[in-house]
Amino acid sequence: MRISDFWRLMDDEFGAGYSRVLSSSLSLAGVGGRTADEALASGINPRDVWLAMCDVQDVPAERRLGRDIKPSPS
Repeated sequence: MRISDFWRLMDDEFGAGYSRVLSSSLSLAGVGGRTADEALASGINPRDVWLAMCDVQDVPAERRLGRDIKPSPS
């Protein structure tokens, strides 16, 4: 997963403003008690950070891959 995918998932799930608050202030047990920002800065895989965020925030399994975007009609 790319960092841009991580931020897209964060923004889709929590909103653009709140996702930044969560990433800078919420300690994630799944990445050693770091915040998402700290974990990403230290080189932890964005997918692992995303899954740790999902665990702490109780994101249901069906939303962990992101929202479904319907293709536009051609």
